[in-house]
Amino acid sequence: MSDNSRLVFSTETGRIKEEKVQPVRPQGDGIVRIQRETKGRKGKGVCIVSGLDVEDTQLKLIAAELKKVCGCGGSVKDGKIEIQGDKRDVIKAHLEKKGHTVKLAGG
Repeated sequence: MSDNSRLVFSTETGRIKEEKVQPVRPQGDGIVRIQRETKGRKGKGVCIVSGLDVEDTQLKLIAAELKKVCGCGGSVKDGKIEIQGDKRDVIKAHLEKKGHTVKLAGG
């Protein structure tokens, strides 16, 4: 039997809808980490900001704020903010001014 053996219809109850499960994001330790990454980006570096324990809408607002402060592009992926270029010092100063505990991680 294959893995496609889930129940989709029953003569007693009719169509059976599958409940969608929201992915659970791991809770951080209260420290925001900023690391520089170039893997899989054709040598272009990005700064990845992780450890912000906020909702996705709030995360997008913080990302927009950081992009404006740094004067560059970026995005939000998997609960992490990616900012183009090596702007770790600018990001760290801005987040510390907002009251977050910030560490520079990685090389």
